[in-house]
Formats: sequence, structure tokens, C-alpha cells
Amino acid sequence: MELVSDNRSFGGRQKVFKHPSNTCGCEMTFAAYLPPQAERGPVPVLWYLSGLTCTHENAMTKGGFQEHASEHGLAVIFPDTSPRGAGVKDDEAYDLGQGAGFYLNATRNPWKTHYRMYDYIVSELRSIVMDNLPVQDKHGITGHSMGGHGAITIAVRNATLFDSLSAFAPIANPTKSDWGRKQLSAYLGDDESSWAEHDATLLLEEHGWKGDLLVDQGSGDQFLDLLKPEALADVMARRRQPGQVRMQEGYDHSYFFVNSFARDHVRWHAARLN
Repeated sequence: MELVSDNRSFGGRQKVFKHPSNTCGCEMTFAAYLPPQAERGPVPVLWYLSGLTCTHENAMTKGGFQEHASEHGLAVIFPDTSPRGAGVKDDEAYDLGQGAGFYLNATRNPWKTHYRMYDYIVSELRSIVMDNLPVQDKHGITGHSMGGHGAITIAVRNATLFDSLSAFAPIANPTKSDWGRKQLSAYLGDDESSWAEHDATLLLEEHGWKGDLLVDQGSGDQFLDLLKPEALADVMARRRQPGQVRMQEGYDHSYFFVNSFARDHVRWHAARLN
């Protein structure tokens, strides 16, 4: 890893690293907040997956997680949302290609060479973090929008690797949404049977989650029809899945919403990781 930046923040260190990725076939960048408790020994980890168009930097600078992570002694990892670089396939649309990896492994050309964000998060970056940073093998995961989709699908499919789960305004039912069908068909092909393992609602219906689940959604979110939180809430009720889907009055889809409830989510994870 190459250290790109290192800033003091709430008694801890906000670092940014870059490294060559064998999984994505390009250089990748991620951010890591290490709370002051990490100076005395390894701490639990909270993974934050960002949404469409974001890099590692958006939530790092706008999410407000450092203050709460410092209080509760959690490291926070902010990965990028896709592979990047001149040799990486892109698209003119904001919701496909660079910045829109959707946390899956693409199987179709021209995407499959680099777009392997599922393996990158679950395996490669996890190993890099565990081998190089002062963290425990205790992991929570959360995310916003496309990142909320990624957090739920990755955790449910890898329940032995994650101990706590939450999401901010996740793309909850992408197989039934224009934020999903476009990307799933481009990356995976037209066989919709292969899409189900990347749909939070369908995965929860089939497998459930081993613990409780916290989801916050703004009632003023301009993308509600694309996110489909009612599908997730419905399957949680029918399956009697422990957890909460909280509709927060008047909040939109922005980082003002994420920042407003970051403290709740960090506390949620800290209670389950500590």
C-alpha cells in the first residue's frame, strides 16, 4: 500500500491509501479512519460502501463518521465504488461504468475484465485491511444507495464474515427497478436468474439475516420509486426478520441525510461489534 494522505481527526487518523489490485486489474484507492483506540490495540471495523458516482472521498468528507467512530472505537473503511483508470471501460451515463460498479462481479464483455467489486470487497481489500491495519476480525457493514444495496447483498451472502448490518436508503429491489435492471443486464446479461443474488429483497426473502437489520430511508427522497424500500420492509415483515426500516420525515437522498443518522448507525454497529 502507498499512503496518499494522513490527517488528524477526532483524536484518530484519517488515512487514504492506493494499491495495485489483482482483482480489478488496476490501481485502487480506499480511505481508512483509525480511531485513537487503535493506537493501543486492534479495533473492530465498519465498512461503508458508497453510492453511484462516488469515490472513497465522498463519505469520508461528508458522512460525518469520524466523530462517532472515535467515540466508539471503530475503524471505518471507505472503498471506492468501481475500478478506474484510462484502461478501464466506462460509459457516458452516470449510472454505468466508472463510479457504478454495483458491488458485483461482471460476467459480460467489456466489463468483466475489471468490474469485480464483489471479490474486491469480500476478499482482496478485506485481506489488505486485515494484514496492514490495526483491526480485529470483527466486521460491520453499511452503505448508502448503491452502497446500501452492496452492504445488504454482501453481508447476507457472507454471513460468517460480517457481524452487523445496516443501510442508508438502499437500492432495495434492483431486479424491479431502473436502478438495477440496466446495470444487471449490462454486467451479467439478460438471464434474470443470475440477478437474484444481487437483490437485497430477494436475498433476505430466501436466506434472512443472522442478526437484526437497521435501514433508514428519507420520506422526501427524490429517488423513492427507484429505491423501493417498501419491498424490503414487506419481506422483512413476512419473514419476521428482526430489524427496523425507519422512514425519516422530510429527508432526501443527499449526504445531509447520511450525516444526520451516521451517529445512530455507528452506535448500532458498535453495540454489536463490541
